[in-house]
Order: sequence, then C-alpha cells, then structure tokens
Amino acid sequence: MNDRDTLTSAADFAEGDFLQVYGARAHNLKNIDVSLPRNKLVVITGVSGSGKSSLAFDTIYAEGQRRYIESFSSYARQFLGSLERPDVDKITGLSPVISIEQKTTSRNPRSTVGTVTEVYDFIRLLYARIGEAFSYVTGKKMVRFTDQQIQQYLFEKFRGKHIALLAPVVRGRKGHYRELFEKIRFQGYLKVRVDGEIMDVRERMQVDRYKMHDIEVVVDRLRVEEKFTDRLRNSLQAALKLGNDLCMVMDYDNGEIFYFSKKLMCPDSGIAYEDPNPNTFSFNSPYGACPLCRGLGAIYEVNTELVIPDKTKSIHQGALVPLGEWRDNYAFRELRKLARKYQFTFSQPLSELSPEALQVILYGDNGTSHKEQKSWSDATYTQAFTGIVHMIKSCFHNSASENLRRWAEEFMDMVECPECKGSRLKKEALFFKVAGKNIAQLAQMSIAELAGWFGVAHPAAEQLEKFTVDEALNERQRIIAKDILKEIRMRLQFLLDVGLEYLTLNRPARSLSGGESQRIRLATQIGSQLRGITYILDEPSIGLHQRDNHRLIRALRELTDIGNTVIVVEHDKDIMLSSDYIVDLGPGAGHLGGHVVAAGPPKEFIRQGSVTAHYLSGEEKIAVPAIRRKGNGKILSLYGCTGHNLKHVNLKLPLGKMICVTGVSGSGKSSLVNETLYPILRSHLYGARQKALPYERIEGMDHIDSVIEVDQSPIGRSPRSNPATYIGVFSDIRSLFAQLPEAKIRGYKPGRFSFNVKGGRCEVCEGGGMKVIEMNFLPDVYVQCEKCLGKRYNRETLEVRYKGKSISDVLEMTIEEAVSFFENVPSIYRKVKTLYDVGLGYVTLGQPAPTLSGGEAQRVKLAAELCKKDTGNTLYILDEPTTGLHFQDIKMLLSVLNRLVDHGNTVLIIEHNLDVIKVADHIIDLGPEGGHRGGEVIATGTPEQIARNKKSHTGMFLIRELPY
Repeated sequence: MNDRDTLTSAADFAEGDFLQVYGARAHNLKNIDVSLPRNKLVVITGVSGSGKSSLAFDTIYAEGQRRYIESFSSYARQFLGSLERPDVDKITGLSPVISIEQKTTSRNPRSTVGTVTEVYDFIRLLYARIGEAFSYVTGKKMVRFTDQQIQQYLFEKFRGKHIALLAPVVRGRKGHYRELFEKIRFQGYLKVRVDGEIMDVRERMQVDRYKMHDIEVVVDRLRVEEKFTDRLRNSLQAALKLGNDLCMVMDYDNGEIFYFSKKLMCPDSGIAYEDPNPNTFSFNSPYGACPLCRGLGAIYEVNTELVIPDKTKSIHQGALVPLGEWRDNYAFRELRKLARKYQFTFSQPLSELSPEALQVILYGDNGTSHKEQKSWSDATYTQAFTGIVHMIKSCFHNSASENLRRWAEEFMDMVECPECKGSRLKKEALFFKVAGKNIAQLAQMSIAELAGWFGVAHPAAEQLEKFTVDEALNERQRIIAKDILKEIRMRLQFLLDVGLEYLTLNRPARSLSGGESQRIRLATQIGSQLRGITYILDEPSIGLHQRDNHRLIRALRELTDIGNTVIVVEHDKDIMLSSDYIVDLGPGAGHLGGHVVAAGPPKEFIRQGSVTAHYLSGEEKIAVPAIRRKGNGKILSLYGCTGHNLKHVNLKLPLGKMICVTGVSGSGKSSLVNETLYPILRSHLYGARQKALPYERIEGMDHIDSVIEVDQSPIGRSPRSNPATYIGVFSDIRSLFAQLPEAKIRGYKPGRFSFNVKGGRCEVCEGGGMKVIEMNFLPDVYVQCEKCLGKRYNRETLEVRYKGKSISDVLEMTIEEAVSFFENVPSIYRKVKTLYDVGLGYVTLGQPAPTLSGGEAQRVKLAAELCKKDTGNTLYILDEPTTGLHFQDIKMLLSVLNRLVDHGNTVLIIEHNLDVIKVADHIIDLGPEGGHRGGEVIATGTPEQIARNKKSHTGMFLIRELPY
C-alpha cells in the first residue's frame, strides 16, 4: 500500500472550491488526502472502526476548533484551555466549524426540551407581558386597586392589630448594597428587613455581595385604628412609592406577610400578586419554582413497602428493614416504649399489630411524649418518637453524610409533587393565562399541538383548538406580543422541520436519545441562519423513522442552500443517495481501515464498486430468511400499559423468536419496552428497584429466567478498561502466566500481572504506559513512559513469557492474533473467539474502552453474553443496535443475534432499520403517529403481514425490502 492514498473525483464541482485535507494520520488514518466540496452535503461512510470519526471530528473539527482558540491572546487562552493539534500535514479551505454530535444535551434534571430550544423562554416572556392574572382562591380575574381601596382593606383585615408596612426595594439580586443602606438611612428610616430578618439600619451596613438578597424598608410600625388613619395613609403612600407600587404588610401576631399592589389584587380574597416577569414562570428561579419540589416537579417520598417488605415477619426477624440488625439503638429503645403503650411484642408478626400501632411505628406518636430520668441528673426530659418514615426523611434531607443520604434513598421513591402536580411552578404562576391557558398547559402540549395553537403554517402542525392564540388576543395584546410570537413560531417551525413534533416542552432533556438531541441542535443552527460555516454531524438519522427522513434531508439542505458546508458521518441509504458527495473509508476496520476506498457524487460513487457502493446499488443486500422461526410456543403477555402516551396497550411476545418493535418516532416504543417491560422483569428476576410505568398485569414471567439489556453505552470510562477486562478473559490470561514455571519459581501470583496493582506494574506511570506533561498555554502532552517504554509493567514481570510473548505483548495483540495464539488454552480461546465472531478481530485486547465506538462497545457486550452459558430462556433487549453500524456490520450483528435465538433465547429489538426489521420473526408496530396520536399497537405479525397492512407506516417502506 502506498504511503499516500488518494481517491477523489471533482469533475462536477468548481475547481478550488474544496475543503482539502493532506496527510491525515489521526488514530488509524493512513496518511490520507481528501478533497470535500464546500457548500455541499457531504457524507462520510464506511464500516464501523474504519476511521470516519477520526477524519470528521478528530481531524477536521479538531483543527477548526484549534484555529479558533489560537486566534485569542495567550492571556485568554489560559482560561479557555488549548486544543491538541491533530495529526495532519495541512488543511486548506477550512471555514469556522460547528460540531453537532450524538450526545444527550444535558443530564441536569432542570433542563427540558423547552429550555434547550429556548421556546419556553419566549413563552415565559409572552406570559410576563400579556398574561392575565386570576385569583387562585376565587378564580376571578385580578384587578388593580387605588391607594384608598388598599387602605380600606387594611382596616377591614387588620383592625386592632399591630402591623409593619414594608417597601420591597431589592428582589432576588446579588450585591453588597452599601450605598442603598446609606440612602435608606439618610431618608430617615431606622429599620430594614433583610432576607426575612428585621434589623436596624447602621452606618457602613452591607450584606454578602455573592448571595441573592431580598431587602425591604420598614416604613412604619403601627396599630390599625381610626386615630392613626392619616398616619396609615401617609405611610402606605410612602411604602408604595418606595416599592414601585408594591408594598408588604407584616402581621406582628404571627409574622405572616401580605402583598398589596396597585397593579394586581383579588377583590374578594384580598390576595395580591407581584407584577409578573419572566422569572415568575421559570421553574429554575426561586420566584417561579414550586416551593415544595423546588422546580423539579417530583419529590422523594418514603415507600412503606420498602420499609416493611414482608408483614408476616416480626420486628425481631427484621421486618423493619431500615433498623438493621443492631438492637441497641435509639429507634429500638423508643419502639420498646411504644410496645408497652400499644401492647404489642417484638415477636409478633407485623400483620397482627393493630392499625394504630403500625401507624405509630411508621409515622410517630403525634407528639405523645415519653418522660425519662437520667441517673446522673434529677432533671427529666420529654421526647416524642417521630417514626421510621420521618427518621428516613430527616437523614435524606438534613444529613451532611453522603453515605447516610444514599442509605435513606434506598427506601424512597421519586413521586409527582403533590403541590404543583408535576408542573414545577408555584401556584401564582399557574393562574396567569393567555387565551385561557396557563403556561404549564402549553408545556404539556406536543410541539405539533403547540405549533397549531400558535398558528404555525406547517403540514405537521395540529390545530386542536377552534382558534389560534392570535385570534384570542385583543388589539393591545397583539401589538405587545407581535415580535415574541414571531420568535416562538420560527423556533417551532424548525423543530417540526427536523421531525420532532411528538416531543413536549416539559420533556426532560436527559431522556432524549442522541439523535433527538442532535436534531434539536440542528434546528437551532437552522434558525441561526449563519453562512460560511462547516457543520459536522454524527448520524442525525438516529431514532428517525424512514417516513421522516425526507424532512431531515430537507433541513440539511437548508443549511447548504444558504452557503454552508454540511459533513455528515452517516450510514443511512436515503441520506447517502441524497447527498452531493460521498467518501467511503475502509476497506476494513481498525488497522485494516483508514484508507479512502471510494469518493465522488452518488452516481459516480456507485460505479467505483466499494462495499458501500454495492449495498447502495442493490448488488449486495442482507438476505431475507426463507423460513420464519415458529418460536417455542410460550408467550410473555403484558396488559394495560398506560405510561406516557401509551393507550392501554397489551403486549404479547412470542418467545424463542427475534422480535422487532417498530413505529414512527415518538409512538411509544421505548415507553413500552424500556420503561415498562424491562423494569418489571428486572424487579421480578433480580429484585431491582427501578420503577416501571403504569400497567395492569403481566403473565408468563416464569417462561424466562433472565433479562439482559445490551445498549451502546461505553464498556468503561477509564482508559484502564478494555475488551479483555470486560469479558473476563484477562483474568484467565493472568492466571495462565502465573502457572508458568518462571512465575512459580519467582512466587508470582495472578495479581503480579495486573497493571492496576502495585508489584508487577511500572510505578513510574502506575501501569498507564503514558505520562501526562502539563504545558500551561499549550494542551497537555502524553508521552511514553521512559521507564517501561509504554509496556505498563516493570522489567521483572516482563521477563515471564508464554510462547515468547510477555503479558504486555499479549495486550498489544489483535483479537484475530489472539485466537490462534491461545488455541490450545480452551478457557481463553472460547472468549477471544467470541470477540472475533462478533467482528472485532481488528481490535487489540488492551485497547482502552473510551476509544471504542458505540457499535464496537455493543458488540463487546454481546460477546460477553455469548461467553456465558445460557439456559435458553433469556430475554435480550436491544434499543437501536444498528446505531453507528455499516451495512456490513449489520450483517455481522444479525448473525450474532441469530445465534442467540437459535439457542432458544428471545431477542427483542427496538429498531427503525429495515435491514433488521425484514429479518425478524415477529414485528410489533406502534403508532399510528408520534406523541398523543401514537401509543397504540397498529399491527403485529411477520414482516410479510406488516407489509400488507395499509395502516402501518413501517409496512409502506418494508414492502420494498421483501421479495415478492
């Protein structure tokens, strides 16, 4: 092979209008040159591990980011950090680069679709500017009062009482406010209320500048009587002036605070709201968040079934799980007193105790005290037993110990907040309405419904109401809301364009798939209307049904039409054929890849005859099985699933088959399988505490004895984790080395051959093989350890050899080499052969886990499962296993899955890829649409039966793949 591998065709593109990469060598790239046309849609494809991400992200994107950072001064770079220069000779024609990767947008529970897309932020602004306030007591519309009306109400409400008139001057802002306090003092006021505490105004007074503060001026303190009418009127006017038409009244008898405003007030109940601002409707602000759940929409509550899992046991037998085995703690001493009082014993089963006694054990004795006298004192003290539930809550909320908090969490469940009913907002915010709806109702709508309500002209928008918001507003509101509505409609339009109409604004961002997160970011970039940018996307088609592919392609085209270059790492056939240019890397994976095997516009690309081209042209395809499996005749049945958008779904899984759950995006596939079925089975088989979505009953669980979820999450986040350690073969290899004569003479045990344990490893690099050199303004440099030269072990350990190879040499072997090397060691051979069978022959045994792609990590997990001796009654659950896989990789994956099914197991796959769907034995198709219009089983049966079902969107595309 030549040191320089170039294969491009630029006949259809203007000369010089290219992004050109010379001598790319990142990871497994073999010093390649690539020319990509600018302002076009370019697809980089190839088998898994061929170097696609190395070219797109680790070379082109990394160089673009590095050049951007280099444009800053050295002073600025010390705060931003520097980026490593990619291993490439030269890149020309590179414009500013934006990467949109397969990563969930945020793991923060406060991040939602609405906040990520900024749609919710504009809706908050809309409600703050034109929202109409209603009383949460009477439901009547709030009105504005004059000074005289407020004064009259004070006489009616507080006659004869001592009150303080307060003027709010600072609401939830940071600062030391020294000048403000000085101004208040010079105006003659003697007291202020700072963060709920009344204090004297003194010279040079200030507060912590880094904390949020509420500051009110105490304008007057007086008794509400007729003789103080003038004083009350003057003080009220002063308070309203200082507080910008808002004042507060504190009842001295109970410290209760009342708001009075010239702006918004309930005429019947007397309650007043502060003037709304965007923070009033933010669940991430203390001024909008529900005070109980603090804006999370859910709280931790103690689950009494976890506290007392078995009522047939007695306290002595451990019926009260949180109390553990120790019988001399405070809780047991208190329980003994309760036993005497409520006449029960520790030997009685809890089921025989009176309801009153059980209530007291769990929730305390409601203040009934127990008197005790200590021998060292004549004094007595009284104390009430708070109950086990309150004890757990106290540990969870008040303990400074993380271990104690984790212990308490074992007996708690996350439940919907009873105060805000999951809306996350305080009740005042929920009583501001626009066109008859509060902001929480909008957040619960799907994007399609919301777009219809806001009057977005789009085929995917749903007009459920008889009117749009525009039609329900008066003239004044329309003028104020004009620009806000424009921004909201534009963002909703972009979200519809990328096929996300089924999402709701209150959907947590951490629950989104990688593809959904990526398409949200893509919609944001389309809205930004930037030009001259190079966008790099990593499989944006993940989780997208074939029906919606054209919308994604149109969205990508929008970016190129306004003058941007879009580079997509992709395996989807539709996107490849719709692109302007395709680059195929290969021919194999790992050290066998890294070459450009074909490149050019789609028509020319197909003529070049690479593996990918054969699949695109139809010359090569994944064969449809001639006979579908009949299964073992047993059925796992799940009834009455109603979680999320599921509409009383009944699921019947014929065991012993390969089953695909299909349907358009948002139709309820993950809700049914991942969030209902899988948690139920885990709880039944392993006692796991993962809570399932609502369902009625399940039958047939005795037909399976294990359930395994195989996803594409990393097999480890540390470079010390690798395929050999994950599947357990490294332990066998270390044991083999420990049995060698040389090792026995030296007294070496298996631990001597671990690079994570002191003794055998190199102590200079601590078994890492590399050392990190900090470079201040430049990126950290990783250099080979000068002591072990990257071998991870010390000299004595490396002197022990098997067939001439040290333990370090074994870790550097590819799996393909290891198969022949260990063919005479059955325990090792069986495991490495399994890795080879799943298509990972090019990966080394010691390859760090973070460098494995999602598809490679998933195949390592499959290999780990194949290594185990299964009983033939295992249910395997896979969620879109084709993510990141080339046609050739999918064929290899299917062969592995077929092996599992041939052993009598059941494989359940959530999938959109037609190559997988067409080879399944049984299909369950959900729909008909996404969101609230989905959640139903549309069709079940073989692929042939689904293809003939005219109601099924999957069937419409599947019919093209089946031989008729």
